[in-house]
Amino acid sequence: MDKQTESIILIKKALKGNQQAFHKLYNVYKNSLFLVCLRYGKDRNIAQDYLQDAFVNIFKNLKQFDLNKGDFGPWARKITVNACLADIRKNTLYSVNITKAEQVESSDVSALSQLSLKEMLDHIQKLPYGYRTVFNMYVIDGYSHKEIAAALNISISTSKSQLMKARKVLQKKVTFKQNNYTQEHG
Repeated sequence: MDKQTESIILIKKALKGNQQAFHKLYNVYKNSLFLVCLRYGKDRNIAQDYLQDAFVNIFKNLKQFDLNKGDFGPWARKITVNACLADIRKNTLYSVNITKAEQVESSDVSALSQLSLKEMLDHIQKLPYGYRTVFNMYVIDGYSHKEIAAALNISISTSKSQLMKARKVLQKKVTFKQNNYTQEHG
């Protein structure tokens, strides 16, 4: 049985109040949704909090999921991103208001694509909240700068600036790592 079919069966049971179905649904999606939370959280503890909030929202809104229209995974992922963003908005002030954002060089993107998932997560988690949030939303979750600005209550230029700065920080870390590796291994 594929994941989507299993999810539909579990959702139907959960909507009828079956606690085992809720638990199984949690187990099916907890790892992939935790990865989303790790990208937005500063550390594993914060990511765990985000995941808990996300599942509370998922189960609370489960009756709104249309079994005939789509895949449960992307729906749950969107709720998870929104749970992360809600906490970030609550705990972070976006005070940067830059009117003109610079363009990111294409070498930034190619260097970042060479990182392993674990390395990328480590680097992303170390970014300041603003940089990390915008980077995740734009690069990984596919939001536009307009959508990011609306979700975080910032200007579009601030979103672009935060993305540019996040990429530059990540680029420096990648370049530093590559230079160290080259020096050590010649």
